[in-house]
Amino acid sequence: MPDAELKTARTTLGLLLVIYVVNHIDRQVMYILAEDVKADLLISDAQLGWLMGGAFAIFYTFAGLPIARLADRGNRTRIITISLLLWSAMTVASGTARGFMSLLAARVGVGVGEAGCTPPAHSMISDVFPPEKRASALSTYSLGVPLGTLFGLAAGGYLAQELGWRSAFFVVGVPGVFLALIAKLYLREPERGRFDTDTDLQQDPLAKTFSFIVGLRAMRHVLIATALQTLFLAGAGAFHASFLRRVHGLSGSEAGLTLGLVAGFAGGFSVLAAGWIADRLGTRDVRWHFWIPAIGALVSLPFSFIAYSTGNTSLAVAMIAVATVFNHAYSGLTHTIMQGLVKPRMRATMSAVALFTMNLVGFGVGPVLLGVLSDAYGAEGGLSAALRMLLIFLAWSILHYVLGARSYIRDLNAKTSML
Repeated sequence: MPDAELKTARTTLGLLLVIYVVNHIDRQVMYILAEDVKADLLISDAQLGWLMGGAFAIFYTFAGLPIARLADRGNRTRIITISLLLWSAMTVASGTARGFMSLLAARVGVGVGEAGCTPPAHSMISDVFPPEKRASALSTYSLGVPLGTLFGLAAGGYLAQELGWRSAFFVVGVPGVFLALIAKLYLREPERGRFDTDTDLQQDPLAKTFSFIVGLRAMRHVLIATALQTLFLAGAGAFHASFLRRVHGLSGSEAGLTLGLVAGFAGGFSVLAAGWIADRLGTRDVRWHFWIPAIGALVSLPFSFIAYSTGNTSLAVAMIAVATVFNHAYSGLTHTIMQGLVKPRMRATMSAVALFTMNLVGFGVGPVLLGVLSDAYGAEGGLSAALRMLLIFLAWSILHYVLGARSYIRDLNAKTSML
């Protein structure tokens, strides 16, 4: 790429990354505030699961598809800017909630707003970076998850302790309004499909797009695998702070800082390293895009089991950190697989389909299921037992990564002849 184009691409990626960090700060702050909200509003773990995952994910996923269809034919920067304004305003509104239902409504609003972030962002990144650099670029964008978690948990825990949980929502929501203005001024719409040999940029009917997507065996397996892995990660992530506070006696600020650092450094390293390794090994065999997440999930299993079984706080935190290094390797790579398997006019829609499955199954089921299991097992060790049970879904995801790799090359070669 010429230097000028590379500079523009990096500027676009950098600004999208900052927006994605804010996206996850506004989502993750609920996790560290959960115990304070539960005590103040007198709600159960199952209700917490709906606040942290269920309702948010349902509206996030169903709003995502029409927004993505619009992004595949319209101005993606405008969609991201408006979405950023909406979810930031609803984060602020979360601090005004007087009961479970009003807080649930605010979190639904956050979900609807955030649905307009990643599908157009994935599409834009795929249009400013060539195929051989997309794994690194999309993995860099995926850093928004660990970095947003770092700031959301660490800042949220401190703010809740110093100012209360309501003020914490105000403080983390307001910066998004100013960031939306910056995005309006500096985020530029790239040329669609500029690095692709397919020059047909007309948008197909939704039914034909779906038929194309489900017709790819590798695509079906990667969608199932990411949904299952996200179910575990979303469920565990939603209750990790509660786990450290209830089981190991940490304060809100201690749990927030600890988990924030784990997510920011261990998760950030994992996402970047996986993208870097995949770009290099992928030139030899593109199936490494599947094999790396499979290996990461497999290696993380025993570390996660120990983390939720030990009574030693330091060991539990260390095991969560090691598991995070391996089980977050899937983040950028699975989106790289999906973006590479579809045509330019389908990319935002493809991203929405991926987020639909990951969020509806992952964030929609994971936190709610974990909350229900925790309530069912009871106060004494219930949360630890529920976390161990969710590991079944992480193990299940490995099978689909392996199966997806078997047909990946064939599907990549066949995609241009399927429409």
